[in-house]
Amino acid sequence: MGYQVEKSDEQWREELSPEEYAVLRQAGTERPFVGEYTDTETTGVYRCKACEAELFVSDTKFHSDCGWPSFYQPMTDTVEYIEDNTLGMKRVEVRCANCGSHLGHVFPDGVGTPTGDRYCINSISLTLTPNA
Repeated sequence: MGYQVEKSDEQWREELSPEEYAVLRQAGTERPFVGEYTDTETTGVYRCKACEAELFVSDTKFHSDCGWPSFYQPMTDTVEYIEDNTLGMKRVEVRCANCGSHLGHVFPDGVGTPTGDRYCINSISLTLTPNA
């Protein structure tokens, strides 16, 4: 699959910390309740840590108490969805549509949200650009 941002594995390893690389490029998961953006309420735009593509706006972020930042929808066409049957579960992986980096998963349990979805995203996959 061709992405707008394509880099070699070596380039990704040079640009990302070992923890960022493990999540973004190897589909890892950060520990719950430790991420920088889990409880933040700063308004702004959440971008992909790997390529800076805009992914989510703070208006769609909600408190789900799952341990990771949760959003009820991404910005239009900013993410792609991959079937994930690892760990004995049926899940839907969410990746950045611009560079293919792993962001997290989406679940149909966003109770009380306009979409009914919960995009459970690793903080380490994101960078927040606050509104001015």
